[in-house]
Amino acid sequence: MRTVIANLTVIFWAFIFGDVLGYINSALSSVTVNYVGVGVVAAIVALIAVNGINLLSDKQI
Repeated sequence: MRTVIANLTVIFWAFIFGDVLGYINSALSSVTVNYVGVGVVAAIVALIAVNGINLLSDKQI
C-alpha cells in the first residue's frame, strides 16, 4: 500500500510540475500548449525515473 501511495504522489506532483514547465515554455516561445498531454508525459517519465531509481537503490520504499 505504501508503494501505491508513493506512486500516486509522484503522479500528482509530476503532472503539476509538467504543466508549470509547459506553461513557461509556451510563454517563452509564444505557442499554445496541451496541458493534459504535457502532464501525462511528465507523469510517465517521473514514474519510470522514480521506480527505476527505487529498483537500483539499496533502500526500498
